Amino acid sequence: MDGGLRRSIGPTGAFFLTVSCLSPSIAVFIVGSDVMGQVGTAVFPCFVAAALLGLIMACVYGELGSAFPGAGGEYTIFARVFGRLAGHGIVGLNLIGFSISLALSGHGVATYLTALWPGTPPQACAAATVAVVTGVAVLNVEVGAWVTGTFLMTELVALVVVCLLGFGHAARPASALFELLAGRGDGLAAPGYAALGAAAASSIYAFNGYGAAIFFGEDMKDPARHTAPVILAALVAGVVIVMPPIAATVLGAPDLHLAFRAPATVMAVVRRLGGETVARVMSVGVALALFNTAVAIALMAGRQLYATGRDRLWPVPISRVLAATHRNWGSPGAATLVMGGFGLAGTLLPERILLLILGNSNVITYAGLCIAALWGRRSGSTEGAPWRMPAFPLPPLLGLLFLVVVAGFSLADAAGQIGFLVSVATLVISALLFSRTGSDATRGSR
Repeated sequence: MDGGLRRSIGPTGAFFLTVSCLSPSIAVFIVGSDVMGQVGTAVFPCFVAAALLGLIMACVYGELGSAFPGAGGEYTIFARVFGRLAGHGIVGLNLIGFSISLALSGHGVATYLTALWPGTPPQACAAATVAVVTGVAVLNVEVGAWVTGTFLMTELVALVVVCLLGFGHAARPASALFELLAGRGDGLAAPGYAALGAAAASSIYAFNGYGAAIFFGEDMKDPARHTAPVILAALVAGVVIVMPPIAATVLGAPDLHLAFRAPATVMAVVRRLGGETVARVMSVGVALALFNTAVAIALMAGRQLYATGRDRLWPVPISRVLAATHRNWGSPGAATLVMGGFGLAGTLLPERILLLILGNSNVITYAGLCIAALWGRRSGSTEGAPWRMPAFPLPPLLGLLFLVVVAGFSLADAAGQIGFLVSVATLVISALLFSRTGSDATRGSR
């Protein structure tokens, strides 16, 4: 083990890494398609609600991240505000969440590459993607920032094409964005409240990732000052990039029923409006964009596991290996490789299950952060935060109210109940497991 992570990136590099982790392409082509399959045109109001929650949570993340800029992310925050039991509980959720995110990125790349080369085995393609991005993430974080910044341009081009096709061939007025019509049987019908709840929980993941900046708190120069602005800028950029192509897909789809019943709704609409050649080129662009997202996620995942090793949450020999950093690159190589292995295992599960578990996990984490922001002000533990959220305590209170409503709707759906139970079980088991060996997460400086 050597001196730990190195402060080698500025706010611009952290911004590109964060936006790439938020992943506009995953939001549109994977989450958007999944939500459209559940609730049809209600995807737009669901995404609007998720964006509003994102703004609230970005304020919460900003204050907490500027107070505790450590590589452990939410783990560091929870442990410092509530004590080590809460920190140890959230570690399990984060580790599973990162594994699922890596797997989803692999599935996404496989979806679009197998559309080009039908003979390619989807699971093998997904696994290969996770393996390659893990290898890239082991390198210096500056390399990761450069790679993600470059490929982010590819994402933007692909999403602009969706907008041009959809708005250029609009088949219905803008008012259709606020209608509630989903594919049911041979036609369209209003989705039920349970379906809307499950879709709202899944939609949260569309903008999840703006908080990624906190995981680079030990790679970033002057993180206490830059973390909050990076988080807010990434959230705004994500909303501005994601909402237009979602709207364009709903307005431009020639046949809503066929579009909503397609396995990949957004690409199905692109194919209908732009033709097979455009769809094939777009598939390559989307695959590259999803690869880019996976690199950013792998970088975060490695740092989360590194923090658990540094704080000795595992038996000493394991902690020592996980906390080791590369002599030349300053990266947590072993921790990154381990998380890549879990991501590989996640590619064996269906995307629908992965999204449900991740969506409910985010609800629990966000609720905990809202409470942490309130308690941190009351206890004085966040008193030294250089950035303070505006209109306190309104953001965390509104966030809690929104999350309770989403959880209620989600729990009305059988699949949502399974996802919620898995998340709660992970939280409890992780807290009990790590509390037998772990210390307080007090390491990681400004």
